[in-house]
Amino acid sequence: GDFQFIHVDPVKAAQTPFGSTIAHGFLSLSLMPKLMEDILILPEGVKMVVNYGLDSVRFIQPVKVNSKVRLKVDMVEVTEKKPGQWLLKATATLEIEGSDKPAYIAEPLSLCFV
Repeated sequence: GDFQFIHVDPVKAAQTPFGSTIAHGFLSLSLMPKLMEDILILPEGVKMVVNYGLDSVRFIQPVKVNSKVRLKVDMVEVTEKKPGQWLLKATATLEIEGSDKPAYIAEPLSLCFV
């Protein structure tokens, strides 16, 4: 794990521009698969969806400890890789309640098997 003080020491982290401890960027990113599963509506006949990676990810603003977040997903492209396999490309934005800037914007890829 990452034990840098900004993640684990509230007193020291309060002295930084963040003002408090923050979640590790990759911890926030690791929420994406579950949050996407909860909101994506897949077409009838999809048997399985696997993580295919990310085209890009940018961490824009840190997530302070105890913040509420939600994921917004926009489908960008659907491409047939081969018969029975479809590659989905989306834009995923992790929004932080009360903030005008998101935690990150990413382009996740998912491979669907039908």
